[in-house]
Order: sequence, then structure tokens, then C-alpha cells
Amino acid sequence: MLATIFMIAIIVFLIIAEWKIYEKAGQPGWAVLIPIYNIIVLLKIVGKPWWCIFLLMIPFVNIIFAICAVNLLSLSFGKTEGFTIGLIFLSFIFYPILGFGSAEYVGPAGHIKE
Repeated sequence: MLATIFMIAIIVFLIIAEWKIYEKAGQPGWAVLIPIYNIIVLLKIVGKPWWCIFLLMIPFVNIIFAICAVNLLSLSFGKTEGFTIGLIFLSFIFYPILGFGSAEYVGPAGHIKE
């Protein structure tokens, strides 16, 4: 029972962190709560077209594309590939760093927004 409560608390914390990431990028934070739409908004943040969501439905391609999308998210906030590795393997630590930290959105995949 205690483990379940702890896990729910972590999930809620990560949702709030991702909400902040979306808001930093100028997108609505509530989009995090809507399945499929949240991925479309994430693709918009990293500068990929909406139809790339279909790549996530192809076995093996989905893994590669998800890693690329996380890397583009990292670059969109001015972080390096090292931060990308953290986002992949220690997401419960690095997503809150991105959401609550001082990182600013610099544009899709690190290109300065105009």
C-alpha cells in the first residue's frame, strides 16, 4: 500500500514537471494530461511535424525516434547530449531539473526562436 502511494506521488510529480516544461516552451501545460495530444505538442516543441507520431507505432523505429525526440527536447532547452542520457535513464530526476530549473526554451532543437 505504501509503495503504491509512493509511486502515485512520483507520477504526479513528473506530470507537474512536464507541465512546467510545456509552459516554458510556450505551450499549454494541460496538454500533458491528454494522451496522444501531449505527444503532438511535444513534437511541436522539438520542431518535428505532427505526423512523426506515426513513427512511434513502428516497432524498433519507435525506440530510435523516442531517443531522438528526447535529445531534441534536451537541445531545445540548451542542454547537451549528456543531459539527454540523463533524461533517458534517470527521467525522474532530469525532467524535474528541466521543468523547475533555470533552463530556458531556446527554440526547437536548440535553434533560437524568433
